[in-house]
Amino acid sequence: MREEGSFLILPEEAGGRLDKVLSARLPNRSRSEVQRLIKSGGVLVDGREESSHYIVTEGEKVNYRFSTDNPSSLLPEDIPLDIVYEDEDIVVVNKQRGLPVHPGAGHPSGTLVNALLFRYGRLPEEEEGGMRPGLVHRIDKDTTGLLSIARSERAFRLLQEEARTHRMRREYLALVLGRFPGKEGHVDLPIGRKEGDPLRFAVRRDGKPSVTDFEVLEEFPRHSLLRLRLKTGRTHQIRVHMEAIGHPVEGDPLYGKGNRTLFQEGQLLHAERLSLVHPEKGEMSFEAPLPGDFQAVLSTLRGASGSSGS
Repeated sequence: MREEGSFLILPEEAGGRLDKVLSARLPNRSRSEVQRLIKSGGVLVDGREESSHYIVTEGEKVNYRFSTDNPSSLLPEDIPLDIVYEDEDIVVVNKQRGLPVHPGAGHPSGTLVNALLFRYGRLPEEEEGGMRPGLVHRIDKDTTGLLSIARSERAFRLLQEEARTHRMRREYLALVLGRFPGKEGHVDLPIGRKEGDPLRFAVRRDGKPSVTDFEVLEEFPRHSLLRLRLKTGRTHQIRVHMEAIGHPVEGDPLYGKGNRTLFQEGQLLHAERLSLVHPEKGEMSFEAPLPGDFQAVLSTLRGASGSSGS
């Protein structure tokens, strides 16, 4: 079940913060509920996602949608995790395919957050009752690879700032459809939520600035293996950018056409490298090998082409 609606910003509301205006319009919802909804992308202003502190303007249209099947509390769950590194401040996980990072509509439990709570107990969070304790960045359910989690308050604030300023560096491997004329590429296209589709994002002129750099590591007759570096951290950024330039990620169920011939279990996208600054130990870097299913597809391609690459 869902609660959804829309309204226009009135003259007396103009100049106010988005979260305060929405809270006043929805007296049955707490301020923290409204802030979580905004952060999760459940509120659009003239079709755009904005932050809680966005200053609204008269005449703007605000759409909102609460999913009433969202969880109201988090429970620890004994779910196996591949822990790459852990101490009192941070945890680095090599996330498996099919594991959602945090609860949401469609998966109220069985997530990485539930597993972390079982292993570590309480984790720092932005607001009481939030669904993302310890999280400072995310990867999609069917994307594999490295994710950093904060265990201490100091690490939470530091990693949040690193993610916001892009000092935290993340590199991905992806198998994409097609070949490229050169060995390097740069995609600078703004991304926003796709109109009329709550699950998808798209390149939009009014979207948020989004930049992805990539290099071609290996080529096959109909595919290329890329290493990608995120300059920004938008939802589905790599997947949207690759589709936009005509090279969708192999196996991606949401983006692209003709790119699900080799793999049917989700996008072949892997967060391979992660660099961050630890509150005590300074610069730290981590690397995670490709999962077995990704390696198997590459092995098949290499066997078919009779080469380990070009």
